[in-house]
Amino acid sequence: MNNTQTPNEDNDDLLPEYNFEYKKARPNRFAEQTHKSVTVTLDADVAKVFKTSEDVNNAL
Repeated sequence: MNNTQTPNEDNDDLLPEYNFEYKKARPNRFAEQTHKSVTVTLDADVAKVFKTSEDVNNAL
């Protein structure tokens, strides 16, 4: 029994169900829910060294 397959040019194409029609695309309704900033609370010993948020950002 021979289980080898001959190369076929059609194997390189995607199946029809994977063809994406961009005309039917809609904006992501969850995109606006992303947070633009992150709040970090420093430990007391670290807060003694970095007095302002600018100092922390400069160190990072």
